[in-house]
Amino acid sequence: MGVNVGIFCALFLLATQATGFPEVAALKKLHLPFKNHHSKDLSPGNFVQKRQALAIDTIFKLPVPVTNSWPPGGNFASGIIDLGGLQVHEASTFMKVWGVYQGGADGQGFSVFEPTGIPQGFSMLGSYCQPNNKPLFGWILVAKDVSANTSNPTLKQPLDYTLVWNSASLKINQDVPIYIWLPTAPDGYKAVGHVVTNTPDKPALDKVRCVRSDFTDQCETKELIWGLDSFNVYDVRPSNRGIRAAGVRVGTFVAQTGSPNPLAIACLKNNNAIPKYMPNLEQIKAILKVYSPTMCLHPDEQFFPSSVEWFFSNGALLYKKGEESSPVRATEDNLPQDPNNDGAYWLDLPADPTEKERVKKGDLKSAKSYVHVKPMLGGTFTDVAVWVFYPFNGPARAKVEFITLKLGKIGEHVGDWEHVTLRLSNFNGELKHVYFSQHSKGIWLDSSQLEFQSGNKPLYYSSLNGHASYPDASLHLLGINAIGIRNDTGKGDSLDMGTFQLVAAEYLGSAVVEPGWLNYFRKWGPKIDYNIDDELKELEKHLPGMLKSSLKNIVSKLPSEVLEEEGPTGPKEKDNWNGDER
Repeated sequence: MGVNVGIFCALFLLATQATGFPEVAALKKLHLPFKNHHSKDLSPGNFVQKRQALAIDTIFKLPVPVTNSWPPGGNFASGIIDLGGLQVHEASTFMKVWGVYQGGADGQGFSVFEPTGIPQGFSMLGSYCQPNNKPLFGWILVAKDVSANTSNPTLKQPLDYTLVWNSASLKINQDVPIYIWLPTAPDGYKAVGHVVTNTPDKPALDKVRCVRSDFTDQCETKELIWGLDSFNVYDVRPSNRGIRAAGVRVGTFVAQTGSPNPLAIACLKNNNAIPKYMPNLEQIKAILKVYSPTMCLHPDEQFFPSSVEWFFSNGALLYKKGEESSPVRATEDNLPQDPNNDGAYWLDLPADPTEKERVKKGDLKSAKSYVHVKPMLGGTFTDVAVWVFYPFNGPARAKVEFITLKLGKIGEHVGDWEHVTLRLSNFNGELKHVYFSQHSKGIWLDSSQLEFQSGNKPLYYSSLNGHASYPDASLHLLGINAIGIRNDTGKGDSLDMGTFQLVAAEYLGSAVVEPGWLNYFRKWGPKIDYNIDDELKELEKHLPGMLKSSLKNIVSKLPSEVLEEEGPTGPKEKDNWNGDER
């Protein structure tokens, strides 16, 4: 059987152009200073006087207000969090200080704000900023000293300010000139944010407060917001993040010339009990009632999710190394429970060929979500990780310009665990962000960037065969220049994640009983018996020698999750179980 000219040309193009397959999401985060769809020279004399309406001109609100949505009890959504002598409040109303309208995300620039409506006794810690390409949906912490130590309070005024950067001499499309200041902290204190003015006069010393060092933690850059030459503005977050990490995100930004490390500001630190402001069981149920997402499968999907229970009751087998000829029917009770991933055990589909094909297809009617609730960012946020199980992950497909190439068995494996994570503010229970897991990586999106239905329920899409999670229905290419691995999403069958089982919330102790399968740390599928090279032979024997090696090189650049030849581990073995999402 020959290879037609279209495929031959496509393979040649793939071989000569492909340079790797970074996540497309990463490309969308590129920030090219002063480039936009109407690229203009921004040298002096080409100052743009007028701007068009931008997304940031709109204030985003959730479709349905969440006020009074939560059952009583505990400190969840009580408005103020005590970090152990330092109270913080989430301010989310702002006064705009400055905006620039070129460069940054989508070439639309960014804007800087100060919080307004600060409660009596609370003080500003710094300014807030965000890109102009999305609606205004921000927050920043303000703080109040409630410690008994009057000689060494948790907050102090800065001693002075240092000018970090100003735009007075730049011919750029901006509102007015901006001056960015770094507070000079007293000994034993640290600045946790910048102050911004429209004049070269230093801000008043009582404008912001610095924080006692024992209430601060090291922070790192999260993503680049805007840059010009060697000057950059970054969103920041605590460097150490996880269910036991005490670092608290302030919501401020760091502005620096040159290398961003070390950062000029710190994050906050929770010296109180981290679980203190987490939701109780009834509040978790209410959270899922309000925010449970709906997952849409692709219309051509053949490998559906199922419940774990359905997988076991329909003939899943448990194998043991050295006893491969005598597997046993897998049940929740006979899975090894020691926390080892040593390759001694693995799960597989039924041995009977007909039953194997049936179970591979999954069972959407039985499917449900498995929920893990955990504290994040020093207990100021609740992460609700929503997991879905698929008995089988289908084969990968490559896109080369207008050609789609099936990659045989590449990408196939038994057992597939996928998830999205909802991040809620523990100040008010508002959904702030959603994480979409995509193979080895993923993306965080603000609530303002989501598609909602039925109130505040986010809609997300599972990619065809590979089941990665995406926020919209389209082709998401794992690659560059129209070449890469296809992740197609669309509106086919759907799964309401409101049908859930709470499988873990460690901070609640014995109130949540973990199912036996959750503490199975081995593989959920076998190492399958194909070789990637074998899958390419039918193509290679029809290709000239140059393309044989090139095609093999291209496939070798695919992410390991696409090349997977064995089943994955379960949710509890993932780094994000106890840590933050990547």
